[in-house]
Amino acid sequence: MAHHTPPRARICPACDGFASVAVTLGGRDHRGHLRTVTAHCPACQGTGTVTARRLPEGARA
Repeated sequence: MAHHTPPRARICPACDGFASVAVTLGGRDHRGHLRTVTAHCPACQGTGTVTARRLPEGARA
């Protein structure tokens, strides 16, 4: 009997899979560390993938 392979995860078209980035704020803190803020992709909420949309039954592709 054939084994079914699970569908591959779809990469988010908004961020191309790079869902979280560190943005520098310019400057350093009192210890000399670079100040950064983490930003997440709003389309995929930081996961890097999107779920495949299912067509309603009877709809044409």
